[in-house]
Amino acid sequence: MGNIEDIVDSLENKISKLLHRLELLKIANLKLNEELDISKQNCSSLNDEVLAWKEKYEALKMANTILGSDDNKRETKLKINALIRDIDHCIAQLSD
Repeated sequence: MGNIEDIVDSLENKISKLLHRLELLKIANLKLNEELDISKQNCSSLNDEVLAWKEKYEALKMANTILGSDDNKRETKLKINALIRDIDHCIAQLSD
């Protein structure tokens, strides 16, 4: 009978250790999920910042071209033409 009791005790100890390890892994998983969420937020804010800088760069390119720079003249003319078309479209909608 002692042999069976030893086996049961051993199983209880192993189950207890497994449950403890499971709890530790759950806690570690929660921490990792929190870190992942923080990293996603940081990534999103960095992407927003990159987009803002790209917009500023495009505005600066256009300003330089308008001021007489020969670089990007074609792009600026196309952008101005697009803006004129948008304005014409808005005027047409207002007159309807």
